[in-house]
Amino acid sequence: MTMKFDLKQQTVRELNQALHDLPKDATDEINVDNLMGEHNVAVGLDQPISVNLNGHAGYYCAGMNQKAEVVINGNAGQGVAENMMSGKVHVKGNASQSAGATAHGGLLVIDGDAAARCGISMKGVDIVVKGSVGHMSAFMGQSGCLVVCGDAGEALGDSLYEVHIYVKGRVESLGADCVKKEMRAEHLEELSQLLKEAGCEDDPAEFTRYGSARQLYTFKVDNASAY
Repeated sequence: MTMKFDLKQQTVRELNQALHDLPKDATDEINVDNLMGEHNVAVGLDQPISVNLNGHAGYYCAGMNQKAEVVINGNAGQGVAENMMSGKVHVKGNASQSAGATAHGGLLVIDGDAAARCGISMKGVDIVVKGSVGHMSAFMGQSGCLVVCGDAGEALGDSLYEVHIYVKGRVESLGADCVKKEMRAEHLEELSQLLKEAGCEDDPAEFTRYGSARQLYTFKVDNASAY
């Protein structure tokens, strides 16, 4: 079943309520036209539905997503896919700050660039950015993968836990406890799969892997200046 919404004629509240009212096993395709920067669109979805958002999204689009596949045919504001649990969110343009923040699972794909703090405190999500990311990306990242096909800003992976970071381009600087690491066969396989899922044709061998030096897991007085 295909459903259509027009945000010139209907409100975001009406759209979100209609999506939440769908059965848990719904597989509907929903097309939403005239998205013009509205906030909190398609949040808290818990069905394996497909949502196509035509236009630019405001804050927290597709936040708390579970199971659904959400495509934003434009740019996304702060906190896109924030706290996502599963499913897929695909931004066809650029994303503002804190894309994928605290997300526990699923896949976030950004075709353009992502601003500062992409993947902050990520907890299991996989994020693929086809462009570049801003400063403090993957800050306090706990698990999951951040793939950057462009460049990365300052303090990449600051206070990192166990996120795997793959960057093809230049890194401005690494954050506290983030170090360059060996790219082993299992990492090339992991990266290849993520690039494939995101529709990228980049060569995994051209990426560099970064990860945690594991020196900040517990407080050590000798490292006090790094906290």
